[in-house]
This record gives sequence, structure tokens and C-alpha cells, in this order.
Amino acid sequence: MIIGVLPGQVKPGKCQLFGEKGALTDEVVPRRDACYHRRPLALDDTLVILLAGGVGERLAPLTKERAKPAVYFGGPYRIIDFTLSNCINSGLRRIFIATQYKSLSLNRHIRMGWNVVSEELGEFVEILPPQKRVGEHWYLGTADAVFQNLYSISREEPANVLILSGDHVYKMDYSKMLRFHLDRGAHVTLATIEVPLADASRFGIVSVDEAGRVTGFDEKPERPTPMPGSATVALASMGIYLFKADVLMRALEEDAPKEESKHDFGKDIIPSMIASSPVISYNFYDENKKSSKYWRDIGTLDAYFEANMDLCHVNPEFNLYDPEWPLRTYQPQAPPAKFVFAEEGKRCGKALDSMISGGCIISGSRISGSILCPNVRVHSFCEIDQSILMPGVRVGRHAKIRRAIIDRDVLIPRGAIIGHEAEEDRRRHTVTEGGIVVVTVDDEPLVGPISEEALRIEAEADRRGAAQT
Repeated sequence: MIIGVLPGQVKPGKCQLFGEKGALTDEVVPRRDACYHRRPLALDDTLVILLAGGVGERLAPLTKERAKPAVYFGGPYRIIDFTLSNCINSGLRRIFIATQYKSLSLNRHIRMGWNVVSEELGEFVEILPPQKRVGEHWYLGTADAVFQNLYSISREEPANVLILSGDHVYKMDYSKMLRFHLDRGAHVTLATIEVPLADASRFGIVSVDEAGRVTGFDEKPERPTPMPGSATVALASMGIYLFKADVLMRALEEDAPKEESKHDFGKDIIPSMIASSPVISYNFYDENKKSSKYWRDIGTLDAYFEANMDLCHVNPEFNLYDPEWPLRTYQPQAPPAKFVFAEEGKRCGKALDSMISGGCIISGSRISGSILCPNVRVHSFCEIDQSILMPGVRVGRHAKIRRAIIDRDVLIPRGAIIGHEAEEDRRRHTVTEGGIVVVTVDDEPLVGPISEEALRIEAEADRRGAAQT
């Protein structure tokens, strides 16, 4: 079977093929205007389990009605889109998504936006809700989520199983990790990234020997172990685990009956295998093409806000615009963004250093350093600075919003003041340690007085508008 190579997978004129021993080789296949290849057997024999059932308590109230992987990021995207895009760009197209917590919007997003594979070729992106095949409990941990779905996994007869998390933002070619895994003859391969030793207590820390074999795994240690050759850097687990399928199934079956186990890969499965199996560390190779590696665990509201605001910079740390690494999502049927009224100094619709999604209308207001998700409407005489507006938000005239996250379908009333009065914000909304105000549909924003001068300018603008129609 011959199929097309996705953009960015290989260099023009080259096709990557797995040889008999699993190593990738380059082979030119003559074809006009495109590079084509036979699907590598090792990729076809690799099954992806994407864990997307996290509660995301530290992102509350954004996770009040949705799972963490379904939270919007960077305008039209959801957090899970980045991991799924990595899979498709890596040539992995047999994907199970294990869901659990408030998964309706996530399920709908996957159904509408990720039907990009061919079932006729044995490809799929499928949801795996808790089915209670092995007991009456829901998923007890990351390992238990996979254990409860061993029936679905075994039916696919994979040689390798790649375990991923649906709530991280990064770019990674998993086929490179698979090649490394096969070349090293590993039973388990962990993806790791260097982090400053001072910050290492926030992560699962991997200890390795000089050959890269894992000798220890500590979940959020108080005194993390530095990596070999560097006293100021530690190796953090990225929550990406590549197993030989038979090794994974055996480890999960041994862990399941243990009452003392947390049934977690980082706390139980990996540490129990280090002494008896070849567990290897794979150093994260970043496809983001920046000077420093980009991998973000969007674990808090402040981290979520800062990661989004970075996208508005002239040279952001994370590049959404690389045509060689396309980022996919569900795109609603919406017209282009529109900016109306151009009366400079009076009523002018404009956006500076911002990302404006399709379907948005900016009517005589100023947007700066902000991200507007699809189908947002901002009425006249508003000032919105360093804020994130989720889909369907409506902002009434004369509103002033600064350093805020406005949740989906919120109606901001005329004259609302958000992010300017700290005491009022804390009384009415969720406010983070960094001072970010989160507004939900149940909140009642402060409404301030509108000056006589502002009302006069508004009346004159409306009269001019009426005269032009």
C-alpha cells in the first residue's frame, strides 16, 4: 500500500523506511510533486494510548464543565490537539484516547475534528471511556486506565505501545523515539527533558547511568538527583512511555492486585521494572526549532495564562506557524475576523500584538496583547489588554478588561470593569496568585460609571453611523 507522507515528516526527495532490524533508512521513491513511502512496519505495529481523563483541579474554574485536555489554548486549539498533531505528524494513526472526567466536550471535539485517518487502512482515533471490564471502580491511576483497557489493546495485537498525556503542549516526532527504542533493544523507553535542578522537585526525576539506562525514578523528590556530567540540571520525565506490548501487559497484570499500589506509571510501574528490565532514557528532541526546548505542563492558571500570552509576542517560544509541522484542530464554520469603524481617536476597531480567531467581530474597540477564540464579539468603546476570551464571549460597550481569562459564552455587561479593581475582582471572581482574573458564566462583574464625555462621544458616533446607513 502506497500513501502520502505528511508535510514535515521527511526531507523533500527522501522517504524514511524501517529496515529489517528496525532502523530507519532513507530511500528515494520516484513520484511527481511529492515523496511517497510504504508505511513503516514498526509504526503500523505501534499503538498509542492517550490519557485524557485528568480532572485538572488546578485549572479550575476552567475545568468545571470540561476535562483539562479540552481547555482552549492559542485561539482555536484545545490542549489535546498538540499531542494528537504529534501523533499524526509522526505517522502514528492507531490511537486510543482514554477519557473519564466530564468528557462530553472532549468527545465532541475528537469526533468533529479528528476524523482525519482512514479506517479502511486500519487507522483510527477512538475514545475509550471507563468500561469497568475488570471491576466496579473508575480509573484509579494512569496505569489502571491502561489496565482496564487491555482487552481493546490486545485485540489490536501491537508490538509496541506508546503511552502519552493529553494535557501537555510541545512538538515531538515519536517515530524518532521508536527508532531509538528498537535500536537499543529496550523494554521501556522514557522521554526525558533537562530541567534546572532548582525546579526539579515539581517533576518526576529520572536517574541514569553513563549509557542512558534508567537507574532510578523519583516522583517530585525533595532532593532531586542531577544528571551525569551536570550538577545544576536534572532529567525530568515527560510522561511519555514506550513499552514493548508484552512487557506492558505483564507489568500491568502484576500491579493490578496490589492494594498498596497507586496504579500509576511514575510511582509504581516504572520503578518496579528498573532492576529487572532494560529501561532507557530518551532525550527529548524538539521539533519546535527554537534555541531552547519547549515542553509545557499547563498545570496552573498562571502557567496557562503565561503560555498563551507568549504566543502574542513577535518571536514566541512556541511556534504555531511552522508549515512543516501542521497543528490540527476542529475549525468551526466561521467567516474571517472583522474589524469595523475606523474613526481614529473616537471609535476604531483594531488589534495589536494579538491573535484573533475566525468569526470574531471587533467593533470600534482596542484589543492589545490578547487572544480571542472563535466567534467572539466585542462591541464599541472597549479596552481589552492581555486577556484570553473563550469562544462565544460577548463584550458590551465601554467594558475595560485587563489580565483576565473570560470563560466560554460569558456575557460581559456594558461598562464592566475587570482586572482594574483588585478587591472587587477577588470578591466576584477567581483570582490567581499572579493576579489573573477568571470570569465564568455564573459571575457578576463590577459595572462602573461611564463618564459624560464617553457618553457624548458614543452618541455622536451613533448619529454618524445612523446617517451613513
